[in-house]
Amino acid sequence: MTLTQLGAFVLVARLGSVKEAARALGVSEPAVSQALTALRQHLGDPLIERGPGGMALTPGGARLLPVASQMVALGAEAEGAVRAARGAPETLRVVATAAIAEFVATPLLETFTKRSAREVDGSAGVVAGKEVPVLLHSRLADVAIGPDLGDEPDLVSEPVFRARLVAVGPPRGRPGPPPVWLVDPSGTDPSSETSLLLRRLKVPEDRVRVYPNQTAAWAAASDGDGLAVALAHLVGHRVQRGELRIVPTAATPVKIQWHVTTLAAARRPPLAGAFRRFLATADALHIMRSPGSGVPPSRFRPPVYVTLWNSTPGA
Repeated sequence: MTLTQLGAFVLVARLGSVKEAARALGVSEPAVSQALTALRQHLGDPLIERGPGGMALTPGGARLLPVASQMVALGAEAEGAVRAARGAPETLRVVATAAIAEFVATPLLETFTKRSAREVDGSAGVVAGKEVPVLLHSRLADVAIGPDLGDEPDLVSEPVFRARLVAVGPPRGRPGPPPVWLVDPSGTDPSSETSLLLRRLKVPEDRVRVYPNQTAAWAAASDGDGLAVALAHLVGHRVQRGELRIVPTAATPVKIQWHVTTLAAARRPPLAGAFRRFLATADALHIMRSPGSGVPPSRFRPPVYVTLWNSTPGA
């Protein structure tokens, strides 16, 4: 029984599918399936079974889950302890929703790293909403910026920034059929503000086009391909230049808040606490308000488990 196998089991159990677990871990679905199969064979229990309502834990799997979750978190802590003993930089892994990852996460990390008295190895990536609690609890991520997750046990969410969602379209309106809506990957995340907005507007799925990031969606909207969902303060400079215009809808603008989420204080890594405090500074607020041009957000890849997976071939 290995940490790789336990990690695969925890993520499949928490996220509800092999596909979602593979996506969160940044590995292939067969790799997750092989790890889960090995653990089942070792313990002599199916652990997770597929039923009419989706994946369900067996009695043995239900007893294993809290223990396995603790072991996975301790494994991440062990790696951190060894890194510290070697004098390696402290790791800070920030996860965020799509637009925050595209525009804000990297400049925040860069500024925090420059200001920190410690040597920091920072990384950031975009995640779906339901992945965030699992990544934080498993110590695969240290800080999340996005929706309020205060209802999750052992997590602390605090508001850090107020924003507004708006719809933007080409500089001049074009009459015609109901518009196509252009969204970044958050449009496929049922828990995201973008998805909630589309549901309020009763937009059918066949009228939604997903682009790699907000910048690409805005460019398509500027070309007249449809309406894009945008954060008002991030798209403002394009509106001012006449590249886009804000289009009123029945559900916009929508007031939202970004929250910073970490483990509760007793379990929170010190560097995560320092970054959380940094987000309340004037420098951080300025970056969140005017971060500059976006960078293509990459999928978050948890380095702990990529390393563990590669070190246990055949698991």
